[in-house]
Amino acid sequence: MTGPPSKPLVLTALLTASFVINLDTTLVNVALPTLTRELGATTAQLQWVVDAYNLVFAALLLTCGSLSDRYGRKGMLVAGLVVFGLASFVGGYAMSPSELIAARAVMGLGAAMTFPATLSLLTGVFTTRNERALAIGLWGATGGAAIALGPIVGGYLLEHYSWSSVFYTLGPVSLGVIALVAWFVPRSKDPVPHRLDPLGLVLSGGFMALLVYTIIEAPDRGWTSAPSLLGFGGAVLVLIAFIISERRTDQPMLDVRLFRDMRFSAASAAVTISFFTLFGFIFLMTQFFQFVRTYSPLSTGVHLLPVAVSVAIGSTVGTRLAVRLGTKSVVTAGAALQAIFYFWVASDITPTLSYGIIAIQMVVYGLGMGLTTAPATESIMGAVGINQAGVGSAVNDSTRLLGGTLGVAVIGSVYASLYDSRLTHFLPATLPHTLTAPAHQSIGAAYAVADRLTTSGQSGPADALRHAATNAFDHGLAIGCVVAGAVAVAGALLAAAFLPAQPAPQREPAAEPGELADTATH
Repeated sequence: MTGPPSKPLVLTALLTASFVINLDTTLVNVALPTLTRELGATTAQLQWVVDAYNLVFAALLLTCGSLSDRYGRKGMLVAGLVVFGLASFVGGYAMSPSELIAARAVMGLGAAMTFPATLSLLTGVFTTRNERALAIGLWGATGGAAIALGPIVGGYLLEHYSWSSVFYTLGPVSLGVIALVAWFVPRSKDPVPHRLDPLGLVLSGGFMALLVYTIIEAPDRGWTSAPSLLGFGGAVLVLIAFIISERRTDQPMLDVRLFRDMRFSAASAAVTISFFTLFGFIFLMTQFFQFVRTYSPLSTGVHLLPVAVSVAIGSTVGTRLAVRLGTKSVVTAGAALQAIFYFWVASDITPTLSYGIIAIQMVVYGLGMGLTTAPATESIMGAVGINQAGVGSAVNDSTRLLGGTLGVAVIGSVYASLYDSRLTHFLPATLPHTLTAPAHQSIGAAYAVADRLTTSGQSGPADALRHAATNAFDHGLAIGCVVAGAVAVAGALLAAAFLPAQPAPQREPAAEPGELADTATH
């Protein structure tokens, strides 16, 4: 395009790209049961349909963010959308779980190329504090809404089409987003050429890959098992090597001294904690809706809409409030609202609890999530150097992914252990081991065993099993919420103690001829 960019059109293009990547975070989850029936996927294979994407995404975020700073953020964004859309479309033709897992890994690469560029390009176009706050608020609102809308879109596609449609759809959608980006988004990169930091690229990717892989496997292996301890220890060693490498080179991919700035590090911690609670929430509440309340995948997504709406409102309002009241107070209040939600749910959750109350609880949580993550992200991007907007955005994205992975793993482990022990206590003694063993795997498996008992005319034991499984699930859910609430309280205290009220002002380097620098006037 020629002439100055239209800011509303740039914003629309970048928010649409962010929406597509965030949508996929939860879109695929609703198709997992269908993949078991259609492709014969095992539980382990289903896990890797999700985790192959997350692992590659996490491992390559910093690498792609750094490369976009050096070679161009728009080019990286377009290339990422091509990879993401093509891999998703090809995944719809998968004939085996292994083929689908491979396609999901390539989609993770595309997501890592795409996602950091959306935020770094925003901060290059919207340069004043008020503009940046509004743009990042909408960026956060779009992400939160997409995550909550994923089950609705996936549920609709599954009810009307095959599982393949979940993957086919993202192909042409990505193509449309590519057209928007190509036409409306200006070019942007670090105006000062820097050489590559290959050792930093390798070590950063190795650290994130090893850490995320260890977290994914820890619930099954045991958090204190030898493989888990070796994995965490290895991740720490790689991180130390990365820090040493970055401090010794004169042109690092990430200036690790940034973490001395609480506007960067405390805000990053706040984002990590918020996504810990968000994915813990999704993990627990989707099971509650689908198994205990017996909602379909589509209905589950619809019943989660209060979260999507309130996250969008909280994100948009939160960044504006941060400009007026200070980031510290807004982020602290948001984390406190998240804690209130979890403790409230833990105190009154029952299978028959009115949905009206649940909806109010979700609004409280969504507002807290939006008030925390969007202002914290604005603080991160305000603290990072303009010439490193891509890698700064990648750090923000990495904290989101790491927090979400930890949330599912930790809260899932707490829930699973409590569910198992409680179920053992309440199970009818007359049930044979061949039936109790699968019931211990999950509440869904327990309900499936109860259905088989009902079909065979054993309604009494079936009802007893359902009651025991529901009781055990409620107990695990309540304690899991207490854990998440405690983490949210820690986040509120951390923000109150360490997060400065306002981000640092940004310097505005001149644009190169014919190219939009990060803070050029538009």
